Amino acid sequence: MTTTNKAILRLALPSILANITIPLVGIVDTAIVGHLSDAAAIGGIAIGTMLFDLLYWNFGFLRVGTSGLTAQAYGRGDETECRRILLRSLSIAMIAAVVILAIQWLFVTAVLAVVPCSAEVASVAREYFFVRIWAAPATLSLFTFKGWFIGMQDTKSPMAVDILVNVVNMAASYYLAVKTPLGVVGVAYGTLVAQYSGLILAVAILLARYIGISVFRNIDRWKEALRSAELRHMLSLNSNLFIRSLCFMVVYVGYTSLASLYGDTELAVSSIMMKLFMFFSFFVDGFAYAGEALVGKAFGESKVESRKSKDINPTVRALFNWALGVGLLFTVLYAFWGDEAFALMTSDTTVLMAAEKYKIWLIGMPLISTLAFMWDGVYIGATAGVQIRNSMIWAAVGFIVGYAATFSFVGPQALYIGYFAHLIARAFYLTIKWDKVIG
Repeated sequence: MTTTNKAILRLALPSILANITIPLVGIVDTAIVGHLSDAAAIGGIAIGTMLFDLLYWNFGFLRVGTSGLTAQAYGRGDETECRRILLRSLSIAMIAAVVILAIQWLFVTAVLAVVPCSAEVASVAREYFFVRIWAAPATLSLFTFKGWFIGMQDTKSPMAVDILVNVVNMAASYYLAVKTPLGVVGVAYGTLVAQYSGLILAVAILLARYIGISVFRNIDRWKEALRSAELRHMLSLNSNLFIRSLCFMVVYVGYTSLASLYGDTELAVSSIMMKLFMFFSFFVDGFAYAGEALVGKAFGESKVESRKSKDINPTVRALFNWALGVGLLFTVLYAFWGDEAFALMTSDTTVLMAAEKYKIWLIGMPLISTLAFMWDGVYIGATAGVQIRNSMIWAAVGFIVGYAATFSFVGPQALYIGYFAHLIARAFYLTIKWDKVIG
């Protein structure tokens, strides 16, 4: 096995291991609430979780931007700049957390005003939200830490943090919801405990392995990091990534909202389809993270060693080979065991019968989405914010046009046509722009 392939697996495998623990949290939370209370509580927790998905999705740039910038500084051998990037990103995370806490009532009120749900569901959602929202400083800081560790060519540290967060979340949610008078809202307190537990571990790893306690004693280092021109560069990159996040919401929130127009059965089918799409992404994302680290490092090295950036292409090809291998594996799995995968998610025969006509989309999705996901990781490493932003603008347009042009002819099949169109638009745009990025 070549050195490049070894480096890819060293970075990808810990991320994959951490990612596959993520679905367990949702399963456990749903099971706890399902056994403690009624449908209103289950719905309330689901709505409350959605509120945080909508909120935190917009701050994904804290991880993405930090990863690419740090990887390039690491490639240049600039340890001082690596530390400064962390300080800048943590500062932005703290400011964002303060803003979130300040507008929490306005946010939840505005969203619940447009989300159709009963008064009982809304009440549980509010109670859940107003507890879990106090984890915002920890959650946003963990975005930064994960990106920074990946940029430092270290995916074992974020793996350890993710696993701790998920395990503590499950254990604390169970204990607080079942063994204390908190009841259902104990699930929110469990998440709160888990997020701060993860933050403590992330800080401990940082101090033990990277920078030591002295960096926090020297306030001048913070001032220097926040006054530099690099801060403006980070904010510019993050603004492009923020727009990218908004476009993601157009696609994923639009997908769910449009599916609800076709009734409960079609909504259930589309929800399960998306879960199976996302389950696949947990694996290919490991290679996308490796792409962020390795491509960013290569870009940084090229600036120091005056090497042409086309030397990055062998690494990019190796990354795509691994990712496409994962995509092909899941294509085969879904082709032969797609029905069984659906049956694991529901026993409702109506839903299972309705899902039959969408199986072809499930089979085709892994290979198409692999191209889009892997290019994202490569471009993040290159910190090509404008191209990343534009690709998602075109992807959102593709989703809207794909659905709008076909729904009157094919009904709910148009959802998957639109979703495929968004993936193809992303992959095509990023493919044709790559030579310009490395030119």
